[in-house]
Amino acid sequence: MMKTKTLIYSAAASLLLFAGATAFAHSDEYLDTQKTPNGGQQRMAGIYHFELVVAKDSKEARDNPVIVYVTDHANVKIPTVGAGGTATILAGKQKASVKLVPDGDNRLKGIGKYASTPDMKVVVSLTLAGKPAEQARFTPMAPMAAPAAAKDGHSDHKH
Repeated sequence: MMKTKTLIYSAAASLLLFAGATAFAHSDEYLDTQKTPNGGQQRMAGIYHFELVVAKDSKEARDNPVIVYVTDHANVKIPTVGAGGTATILAGKQKASVKLVPDGDNRLKGIGKYASTPDMKVVVSLTLAGKPAEQARFTPMAPMAAPAAAKDGHSDHKH
């Protein structure tokens, strides 16, 4: 009887530790420590990761690309055929709404008039074919955090 209780408590403790590590691993702060495949900023959006890539050198508002890559939590590409969405960009005192359309196997793209300001905020809302809409908030021009290996030793973290 005592062994059974110990085993149950051990299993429960392990589950709690795993759940806590998983929650930490998917925080914005953690994602900012990870190198992204396309040089953008990555955020969770439901069961997906969205990676936002914007122009980083546009001093004045002009037509610039907005690209969103979609993967699962293991960074496996999710097809975007039949998907659509918008990126709402707040940069300085300007606001732009960019229509996003499929542009390759796991990406959506649009063109919008924006400047690359340090305070830029972007809200991406996507609907993949047959799925509910998902949304993520980005601060693509904010300084990124230190690499995970230097912070907590989880640079080899896998989902």
